[in-house]
Amino acid sequence: QVQLIESGGGLVQAGGSLRLSCAASGVTYSHYPMGWSRQAPGKEREFVSVISWSGDVTSYAESVRGRFTISRDNAKNTVYLQMNNLKPEDTAVYYCAVDTWTNIKTPSTVKYWGQGTQVTVSS
Repeated sequence: QVQLIESGGGLVQAGGSLRLSCAASGVTYSHYPMGWSRQAPGKEREFVSVISWSGDVTSYAESVRGRFTISRDNAKNTVYLQMNNLKPEDTAVYYCAVDTWTNIKTPSTVKYWGQGTQVTVSS
């Protein structure tokens, strides 16, 4: 049984920073890419970022490139998302996923999600 537990969300002013964490269990964690998606009210879940199992290859949505940084610590079975210069349009529930690279970039195909963590950016 795969379990993904996100944390680190909260309320922050525009221009501020947050660091999200996602702890994984029930899967051979280090052998899979991991990533983040987000879903704003009334909108579809959208891809944010993905990182390879080795941690040396990453990809970002255009809307967050240069502001967000994904990383992972395989010893802790954890993936992180450092979010800087946050904007009101970043407000959403953020979810982490374990899956193939292609599936993570297409959220509708992902099998395993965490419960999500709310990020709210005030203007």
